[in-house]
Amino acid sequence: MTTHVLVHGAWHGGWAWERVTPLLTAAGAHVVTPDLTHDRDVGLSDHVDEVVAVIDAVTDPDLVLVGHSYAGLVVRQAADRRSDRVAHLVLVDGWAGPDGASLTDLAPDRFTAWVTAAANADGLIPPPAPASFGITDPDDAQWLERRLHPHSLRTFTEPTRLTGAVDRIPGTGVHCVPETFPFARFAADLGYRAVPVDGPHNVPLTDPKSIADVLLGVGSREATTLG
Repeated sequence: MTTHVLVHGAWHGGWAWERVTPLLTAAGAHVVTPDLTHDRDVGLSDHVDEVVAVIDAVTDPDLVLVGHSYAGLVVRQAADRRSDRVAHLVLVDGWAGPDGASLTDLAPDRFTAWVTAAANADGLIPPPAPASFGITDPDDAQWLERRLHPHSLRTFTEPTRLTGAVDRIPGTGVHCVPETFPFARFAADLGYRAVPVDGPHNVPLTDPKSIADVLLGVGSREATTLG
């Protein structure tokens, strides 16, 4: 059995995969959707520690590690620390860069200026409106707005720490069309297979089947390519 560890992006929780999970389990996969901690003292490395702990708790040898948006940085650093355990990495509109790069280093200046200005005195950034994630359906927007919560600015400014071990793991970069940020280029720079999906940034919410199909396609077959 393949285990998919699905890691949510900023302002979200494990619930972000609520519509994807049943499609994976119906196909026989095991799914883990951790909730990353959200408070003012949390940084990128804290979230990495949490995902590493999840990886350590999984016994299945075919582990697919998935990160949406901000969690692209989280899962790559976690995989770098557990490169012998991860069979495949999937970034869904995921941020990714070299050792030493933070999300604010990778993002356009307008994004960095916005999150810095939006952060309150405790270093927490209030969640943006659902439309910022491409969610325009009224019911979906209401569903999402009720669940979003503040996110730590420190997770965006703390640099990624990579040894290079992650580069031995095959990867897939799902990028939504039309793009909001250069996610296709981030994946291409890593040598990942690119998979375009029509939809907004929060495509796991709007088109869960497309995401589930990609994840089911990168299961145990790729595990055999690890050297």
